[in-house]
Amino acid sequence: MRIEMSNIHKAFGKNQVLTGVDFVLGEGEVHALMGENGAGKSTLMNILTGLHERDQGTILINGTETVFSNPKEAEQNGIAFIHQELNIWPDMTVLENLFVGKELRTKFGFLNSSEMKALAKKQFDKLSVSIPLDQEAGRCSVGQQQMIEIAKALMANAEVIIMDEPTAALTEREIEKLFEVIDSLRTEGVSIVYISHRMEEIFAICDRITVMRDGKTVDTKPIAETHFDEVVRKMVGRELTERFPERNPTLGETVLEVKKATRNGVFEDVSFSVRSGEILGIAGLLGAGRTEIMRAIFGLDPMDAGEIWINGQKEVIKTPHQAVKLGIGFITEDRKDEGLVLDFSIRENMALPNLFSFAPKGLINQKSEQEFVDMLIKRLMIKAESAETSVKNLSGGNQQKVVIAKWIGIGPKVLILDEPTRGVDVGAKREIYQLMNELTYRGVAIIMVSSELPEILGMSDRVLVVHEGRIRGELAKHEATQEKIMKLATGGK
Repeated sequence: MRIEMSNIHKAFGKNQVLTGVDFVLGEGEVHALMGENGAGKSTLMNILTGLHERDQGTILINGTETVFSNPKEAEQNGIAFIHQELNIWPDMTVLENLFVGKELRTKFGFLNSSEMKALAKKQFDKLSVSIPLDQEAGRCSVGQQQMIEIAKALMANAEVIIMDEPTAALTEREIEKLFEVIDSLRTEGVSIVYISHRMEEIFAICDRITVMRDGKTVDTKPIAETHFDEVVRKMVGRELTERFPERNPTLGETVLEVKKATRNGVFEDVSFSVRSGEILGIAGLLGAGRTEIMRAIFGLDPMDAGEIWINGQKEVIKTPHQAVKLGIGFITEDRKDEGLVLDFSIRENMALPNLFSFAPKGLINQKSEQEFVDMLIKRLMIKAESAETSVKNLSGGNQQKVVIAKWIGIGPKVLILDEPTRGVDVGAKREIYQLMNELTYRGVAIIMVSSELPEILGMSDRVLVVHEGRIRGELAKHEATQEKIMKLATGGK
């Protein structure tokens, strides 16, 4: 299938999102679509699949002008869209999620469970996925849910698959398998639009690249004819001399100490500390227990044993409210379900953890609240029409900035960042890294959980590696390498 999108325009109210975008997808090619958050990538693909109506421009599919009225019609015509924010029904089984709206039935009208299971198993085997089909999807990890979404698209026999940040929550092994599947699909003539901020993946798997900036097409060329620095320059309109800003931390006293923390069957005998002004990187494979340890420290999940000490004082944390009162902030990896109230405005989201500071006598001081929110919007360079914009209408990177802003507002002693730049473009990533530096220079202790090893190596002052619920090793900044981290993460010494 060949797709040609020409001179595409789209505005939401007064906000002009696309202004004359051109994009061509050839048959059997993997085409990278890159740009900063807010550049218009997802909007362009949503227009292609019928979720949004274009204001101007033409769409040709195999030479015929085509406009889909909704995503289901696009899927029925061979175009599947795997969104960054996963479309999983948590209370339904894995099998039900795979066939929702497309159930197979016998000639008597009953569900043909055996045929559906056989087709699902065949697709899972192709992807090397081992998830029980009768398990509730909500009990699956984010990475497993991502693989379910990929399997669902492949089962639809799509001729074009749009993948928006497909590897953001996958392990290295899962990424390798996905790349094998992409290669196989390319050989079969399937076309793939690959949206990702992981530059290494773009150069590893893609044939061509289109770069967007501020709602316009900047350039399209074969991937072999460009390089990292050129792509970044075209995305952000400026040079990024270093991916990671220089760090010159001044470490203070120990702020948080965890002693022999245990949650039966999840993690065991976990002990570590973090000092004022330090960034402690937490590495490990998906499912190793990194997030679960952080959730327990924050009071989201119970601990069966262990102690938490803040500034030399033993504390009991059984709820997030207690953690916040002690000066701990937690930016979760799942911003959609846990980090934001999507129907609330930017102002309401930012103010949530800080309401009591704006209402000392029970009534909110709206002037103080607005000044606080305006300051954070300006400081984090959040792109939005106003503070009253609903966060669900923001790009992924700007949503992440709102999550970070609301926790900065509490003046934390300890800030836990779980996958802080997941789904964020290179320009916004650097802004987040610079913000992390500024926080540590003010004495905040940061714990950063990340699956991106370059990020772990580039920003951490120390690295802890988690394997099967235990701290497998600790590496100083000067001795940490990708090879050493992966060796520890896979159970080596």
